[in-house]
Amino acid sequence: MTNIKLKELIVEKGLMIIAILSVIIILLIIGFILIEGMPAIEHIGFFNFLFGMEWEPKHDIYGVLPMIIGTLEMMAISLIIAIPLSVGCAIFITEYANNTMKKILKPTIQSLAGIPSVIYGFFGLVVLVPFIREHFGGTGFSLIAAAIILAIMILPTIISVTEDAIMAVPGSFKEASLGLGATKWQTIYKVIIPSAAPGIITAIILGMGRAIGETMAVIMVAGNVAQIPGSIFEPVRVLTSNIAIEMGYAIDLHYNALFATGIILLIVIMILIAIADYIGYKSKMQGSGDLWMHQPLKNKIQ
Repeated sequence: MTNIKLKELIVEKGLMIIAILSVIIILLIIGFILIEGMPAIEHIGFFNFLFGMEWEPKHDIYGVLPMIIGTLEMMAISLIIAIPLSVGCAIFITEYANNTMKKILKPTIQSLAGIPSVIYGFFGLVVLVPFIREHFGGTGFSLIAAAIILAIMILPTIISVTEDAIMAVPGSFKEASLGLGATKWQTIYKVIIPSAAPGIITAIILGMGRAIGETMAVIMVAGNVAQIPGSIFEPVRVLTSNIAIEMGYAIDLHYNALFATGIILLIVIMILIAIADYIGYKSKMQGSGDLWMHQPLKNKIQ
Protein backbone atom coordinates (compact mmCIF):
# COMPACT_ATOMS: atom_id res chain seq x y z
CA MET A 1 0.00 0.00 0.00
CA THR A 2 2.85 2.36 0.76
CA ASN A 3 4.36 1.89 -2.70
CA ILE A 4 0.98 2.41 -4.36
CA LYS A 5 0.36 5.63 -2.41
CA LEU A 6 3.86 6.83 -3.22
CA LYS A 7 3.34 6.22 -6.94
CA GLU A 8 -0.02 8.01 -6.83
CA LEU A 9 1.59 10.94 -5.02
CA ILE A 10 4.38 11.13 -7.60
CA VAL A 11 1.91 11.04 -10.48
CA GLU A 12 -0.31 13.65 -8.84
CA LYS A 13 2.56 16.04 -8.14
CA GLY A 14 4.02 15.46 -11.61
CA LEU A 15 0.74 16.33 -13.30
CA MET A 16 0.40 19.42 -11.09
CA ILE A 17 3.91 20.56 -12.08
CA ILE A 18 3.09 20.05 -15.76
CA ALA A 19 -0.13 22.08 -15.41
CA ILE A 20 1.70 24.90 -13.60
CA LEU A 21 4.46 24.93 -16.22
CA SER A 22 1.84 25.16 -18.99
CA VAL A 23 0.27 28.20 -17.35
CA ILE A 24 3.68 29.82 -16.80
CA ILE A 25 4.67 29.28 -20.45
CA ILE A 26 1.43 30.85 -21.67
CA LEU A 27 1.90 33.83 -19.34
CA LEU A 28 5.49 34.26 -20.53
CA ILE A 29 4.37 34.27 -24.16
CA ILE A 30 1.67 36.85 -23.43
CA GLY A 31 4.14 38.94 -21.42
CA PHE A 32 6.70 38.83 -24.23
CA ILE A 33 4.13 39.98 -26.79
CA LEU A 34 3.03 42.83 -24.51
CA ILE A 35 6.60 43.95 -23.79
CA GLU A 36 7.50 44.00 -27.49
CA GLY A 37 4.24 45.56 -28.68
CA MET A 38 3.58 48.28 -26.11
CA PRO A 39 6.37 50.63 -27.34
CA ALA A 40 4.62 50.87 -30.72
CA ILE A 41 1.23 51.53 -29.14
CA GLU A 42 2.74 54.20 -26.88
CA HIS A 43 4.55 55.85 -29.82
CA ILE A 44 1.70 55.67 -32.34
CA GLY A 45 -1.21 55.98 -29.94
CA PHE A 46 -3.70 53.21 -29.29
CA PHE A 47 -6.60 54.75 -31.20
CA ASN A 48 -4.37 55.90 -34.07
CA PHE A 49 -3.03 52.37 -34.33
CA LEU A 50 -6.43 50.72 -33.97
CA PHE A 51 -8.36 52.99 -36.33
CA GLY A 52 -5.59 53.99 -38.73
CA MET A 53 -6.38 53.35 -42.39
CA GLU A 54 -2.85 53.05 -43.76
CA TRP A 55 0.00 50.62 -43.16
CA GLU A 56 3.22 52.05 -44.61
CA PRO A 57 6.35 50.90 -42.75
CA LYS A 58 8.60 53.04 -45.00
CA HIS A 59 6.96 56.18 -43.63
CA ASP A 60 6.38 54.84 -40.10
CA ILE A 61 2.61 54.92 -40.62
CA TYR A 62 0.84 52.03 -38.92
CA GLY A 63 -2.91 51.52 -38.86
CA VAL A 64 -4.57 48.13 -38.59
CA LEU A 65 -8.24 48.96 -39.18
CA PRO A 66 -8.27 47.61 -42.77
CA MET A 67 -6.76 44.36 -41.54
CA ILE A 68 -9.21 44.12 -38.63
CA ILE A 69 -12.13 44.63 -41.01
CA GLY A 70 -10.63 42.17 -43.49
CA THR A 71 -10.17 39.59 -40.73
CA LEU A 72 -13.74 39.97 -39.49
CA GLU A 73 -15.21 39.90 -43.00
CA MET A 74 -13.24 36.79 -43.93
CA MET A 75 -14.25 35.10 -40.68
CA ALA A 76 -17.92 36.01 -41.16
CA ILE A 77 -18.08 34.74 -44.75
CA SER A 78 -16.30 31.51 -43.86
CA LEU A 79 -18.76 30.93 -41.01
CA ILE A 80 -21.74 31.65 -43.28
CA ILE A 81 -20.45 28.92 -45.59
CA ALA A 82 -19.32 26.47 -42.92
CA ILE A 83 -22.13 26.58 -40.35
CA PRO A 84 -24.97 25.15 -42.52
CA LEU A 85 -22.68 22.49 -43.95
CA SER A 86 -21.27 21.55 -40.56
CA VAL A 87 -24.56 21.42 -38.67
CA GLY A 88 -26.23 19.57 -41.55
CA CYS A 89 -23.42 17.03 -41.67
CA ALA A 90 -23.54 16.51 -37.89
CA ILE A 91 -27.32 15.99 -38.02
CA PHE A 92 -26.96 13.48 -40.85
CA ILE A 93 -24.27 11.51 -39.01
CA THR A 94 -26.16 11.35 -35.71
CA GLU A 95 -29.75 10.96 -36.94
CA TYR A 96 -29.81 9.52 -40.46
CA ALA A 97 -26.56 7.72 -41.31
CA ASN A 98 -26.32 3.96 -40.81
CA ASN A 99 -23.31 2.34 -39.14
CA THR A 100 -21.50 1.78 -42.44
CA MET A 101 -21.91 5.40 -43.46
CA LYS A 102 -20.74 6.58 -40.03
CA LYS A 103 -17.60 4.46 -40.31
CA ILE A 104 -16.83 6.18 -43.62
CA LEU A 105 -17.77 9.75 -42.73
CA LYS A 106 -16.15 10.08 -39.30
CA PRO A 107 -12.59 9.11 -40.33
CA THR A 108 -12.91 11.23 -43.47
CA ILE A 109 -13.94 14.31 -41.48
CA GLN A 110 -11.24 13.69 -38.89
CA SER A 111 -8.63 13.39 -41.65
CA LEU A 112 -9.56 16.88 -42.88
CA ALA A 113 -8.42 18.29 -39.54
CA GLY A 114 -5.01 16.66 -39.94
CA ILE A 115 -4.20 18.07 -43.37
CA PRO A 116 -1.55 20.84 -43.15
CA SER A 117 -2.83 24.32 -43.87
CA VAL A 118 -0.28 24.79 -46.65
CA ILE A 119 -2.01 21.97 -48.56
CA TYR A 120 -5.31 23.81 -48.35
CA GLY A 121 -3.54 26.96 -49.49
CA PHE A 122 -1.93 25.13 -52.40
CA PHE A 123 -5.33 23.76 -53.44
CA GLY A 124 -6.78 27.26 -53.35
CA LEU A 125 -3.83 28.64 -55.30
CA VAL A 126 -4.04 26.03 -58.06
CA VAL A 127 -7.81 25.48 -58.30
CA LEU A 128 -9.84 28.20 -56.61
CA VAL A 129 -7.87 31.33 -57.54
CA PRO A 130 -7.81 30.53 -61.31
CA PHE A 131 -11.53 29.67 -61.18
CA ILE A 132 -12.40 33.03 -59.62
CA ARG A 133 -10.11 34.84 -62.07
CA GLU A 134 -11.75 33.22 -65.10
CA HIS A 135 -15.38 33.53 -64.01
CA PHE A 136 -15.47 36.72 -61.92
CA GLY A 137 -12.49 38.76 -63.11
CA GLY A 138 -9.66 40.30 -61.19
CA THR A 139 -6.56 38.47 -60.10
CA GLY A 140 -8.43 35.71 -58.30
CA PHE A 141 -6.57 36.46 -55.06
CA SER A 142 -9.47 37.70 -53.02
CA LEU A 143 -11.52 37.77 -49.86
CA ILE A 144 -13.90 35.09 -51.10
CA ALA A 145 -11.04 32.73 -52.01
CA ALA A 146 -9.61 32.95 -48.51
CA ALA A 147 -13.07 32.59 -46.94
CA ILE A 148 -13.86 29.43 -48.92
CA ILE A 149 -10.55 27.82 -47.96
CA LEU A 150 -11.10 28.74 -44.31
CA ALA A 151 -14.65 27.36 -44.42
CA ILE A 152 -13.27 24.00 -45.56
CA MET A 153 -10.61 24.08 -42.86
CA ILE A 154 -13.00 24.75 -39.97
CA LEU A 155 -15.56 22.14 -41.04
CA PRO A 156 -14.03 19.29 -38.98
CA THR A 157 -13.97 21.36 -35.79
CA ILE A 158 -17.58 22.49 -36.00
CA ILE A 159 -18.84 19.08 -37.15
CA SER A 160 -17.12 17.17 -34.35
CA VAL A 161 -18.25 19.47 -31.53
CA THR A 162 -21.78 19.77 -32.95
CA GLU A 163 -22.02 16.00 -33.24
CA ASP A 164 -21.03 15.62 -29.59
CA ALA A 165 -23.60 18.25 -28.59
CA ILE A 166 -26.38 16.46 -30.46
CA MET A 167 -25.38 13.09 -29.01
CA ALA A 168 -25.52 14.60 -25.52
CA VAL A 169 -29.22 15.48 -25.86
CA PRO A 170 -31.17 13.07 -23.63
CA GLY A 171 -32.93 10.33 -25.53
CA SER A 172 -36.10 11.06 -23.59
CA PHE A 173 -36.50 14.34 -25.50
CA LYS A 174 -36.58 12.55 -28.84
CA GLU A 175 -38.80 9.75 -27.55
CA ALA A 176 -41.31 12.19 -26.06
CA SER A 177 -41.47 14.22 -29.28
CA LEU A 178 -42.01 11.17 -31.45
CA GLY A 179 -44.55 9.86 -28.97
CA LEU A 180 -46.56 13.07 -29.32
CA GLY A 181 -46.81 12.50 -33.08
CA ALA A 182 -44.00 14.73 -34.36
CA THR A 183 -42.12 13.62 -37.46
CA LYS A 184 -38.42 12.88 -37.33
CA TRP A 185 -37.49 16.20 -38.94
CA GLN A 186 -39.84 18.13 -36.63
CA THR A 187 -38.15 16.43 -33.70
CA ILE A 188 -34.73 17.41 -35.00
CA TYR A 189 -35.32 21.11 -35.58
CA LYS A 190 -37.83 21.75 -32.80
CA VAL A 191 -36.38 19.58 -30.03
CA ILE A 192 -32.86 18.30 -30.66
CA ILE A 193 -31.30 21.42 -32.19
CA PRO A 194 -32.67 23.82 -29.54
CA SER A 195 -31.53 21.45 -26.79
CA ALA A 196 -28.06 21.19 -28.33
CA ALA A 197 -27.86 24.92 -29.07
CA PRO A 198 -25.26 25.77 -26.37
CA GLY A 199 -22.93 23.08 -27.70
CA ILE A 200 -23.50 24.18 -31.28
CA ILE A 201 -22.69 27.77 -30.35
CA THR A 202 -19.50 26.56 -28.68
CA ALA A 203 -18.58 24.71 -31.87
CA ILE A 204 -19.12 27.85 -33.93
CA ILE A 205 -16.97 29.94 -31.58
CA LEU A 206 -14.15 27.37 -31.72
CA GLY A 207 -14.38 27.40 -35.52
CA MET A 208 -14.28 31.19 -35.38
CA GLY A 209 -11.08 31.06 -33.37
CA ARG A 210 -9.53 28.70 -35.92
CA ALA A 211 -10.56 31.01 -38.75
CA ILE A 212 -9.04 34.08 -37.08
CA GLY A 213 -5.77 32.31 -36.26
CA GLU A 214 -5.10 30.75 -39.66
CA THR A 215 -2.10 32.18 -41.52
CA MET A 216 -0.43 30.14 -44.24
CA ALA A 217 -3.46 29.23 -46.33
CA VAL A 218 -4.72 32.83 -46.16
CA ILE A 219 -1.36 34.24 -47.27
CA MET A 220 -1.43 32.03 -50.36
CA VAL A 221 -4.88 33.05 -51.67
CA ALA A 222 -5.96 36.38 -50.11
CA GLY A 223 -3.77 38.77 -52.11
CA ASN A 224 -2.34 40.45 -48.98
CA VAL A 225 -3.20 44.07 -49.81
CA ALA A 226 -3.75 46.26 -46.74
CA GLN A 227 -7.07 47.79 -47.79
CA ILE A 228 -10.74 47.58 -46.94
CA PRO A 229 -12.11 45.39 -49.75
CA GLY A 230 -14.87 46.95 -51.78
CA SER A 231 -16.19 43.53 -52.78
CA ILE A 232 -15.58 39.89 -51.98
CA PHE A 233 -13.49 39.57 -55.16
CA GLU A 234 -10.87 42.12 -54.09
CA PRO A 235 -7.63 41.21 -52.26
CA VAL A 236 -7.39 41.59 -48.51
CA ARG A 237 -4.81 41.31 -45.76
CA VAL A 238 -5.63 39.88 -42.33
CA LEU A 239 -3.88 40.37 -39.00
CA THR A 240 -2.07 37.04 -38.94
CA SER A 241 -0.85 37.43 -42.51
CA ASN A 242 0.46 40.90 -41.74
CA ILE A 243 2.67 39.53 -38.97
CA ALA A 244 3.91 36.53 -40.93
CA ILE A 245 4.73 38.47 -44.11
CA GLU A 246 6.69 41.35 -42.57
CA MET A 247 8.30 39.93 -39.44
CA GLY A 248 11.30 38.59 -41.37
CA TYR A 249 12.63 42.07 -42.23
CA ALA A 250 11.01 44.33 -39.62
CA ILE A 251 13.21 46.47 -37.37
CA ASP A 252 12.70 49.15 -34.70
CA LEU A 253 9.20 50.64 -34.68
CA HIS A 254 8.04 48.39 -37.51
CA TYR A 255 9.04 45.37 -35.43
CA ASN A 256 7.13 46.66 -32.41
CA ALA A 257 4.09 47.49 -34.54
CA LEU A 258 3.87 43.87 -35.67
CA PHE A 259 3.87 42.75 -32.05
CA ALA A 260 1.18 45.34 -31.34
CA THR A 261 -0.84 43.68 -34.11
CA GLY A 262 -0.32 40.44 -32.21
CA ILE A 263 -1.68 42.07 -29.05
CA ILE A 264 -4.93 42.93 -30.81
CA LEU A 265 -5.16 39.44 -32.28
CA LEU A 266 -4.45 37.90 -28.88
CA ILE A 267 -7.20 39.95 -27.23
CA VAL A 268 -9.74 38.83 -29.84
CA ILE A 269 -8.82 35.16 -29.48
CA MET A 270 -8.85 35.31 -25.67
CA ILE A 271 -12.33 36.82 -25.74
CA LEU A 272 -13.53 34.02 -28.03
CA ILE A 273 -11.99 31.34 -25.79
CA ALA A 274 -13.58 32.89 -22.70
CA ILE A 275 -16.99 32.94 -24.40
CA ALA A 276 -16.58 29.33 -25.55
CA ASP A 277 -15.63 28.19 -22.03
CA TYR A 278 -18.57 30.04 -20.50
CA ILE A 279 -21.08 28.64 -22.99
CA GLY A 280 -19.61 25.17 -22.55
CA TYR A 281 -20.00 25.45 -18.78
CA LYS A 282 -23.59 26.66 -19.06
CA SER A 283 -24.32 23.86 -21.52
CA LYS A 284 -23.05 21.24 -19.07
CA MET A 285 -25.04 22.73 -16.20
CA GLN A 286 -28.20 22.91 -18.30
CA GLY A 287 -27.67 19.38 -19.56
CA SER A 288 -27.31 18.04 -16.02
CA GLY A 289 -30.47 19.82 -14.97
CA ASP A 290 -32.40 18.53 -17.96
CA LEU A 291 -31.31 14.94 -17.29
CA TRP A 292 -32.48 15.19 -13.69
CA MET A 293 -35.79 16.90 -14.51
CA HIS A 294 -36.77 14.53 -17.33
CA GLN A 295 -35.84 11.25 -15.69
CA PRO A 296 -39.45 10.47 -14.67
CA LEU A 297 -40.64 11.23 -18.21
CA LYS A 298 -38.03 8.88 -19.62
CA ASN A 299 -39.19 6.13 -17.28
CA LYS A 300 -42.78 6.61 -18.36
CA ILE A 301 -41.89 6.45 -22.04
CA GLN A 302 -39.88 3.29 -21.52
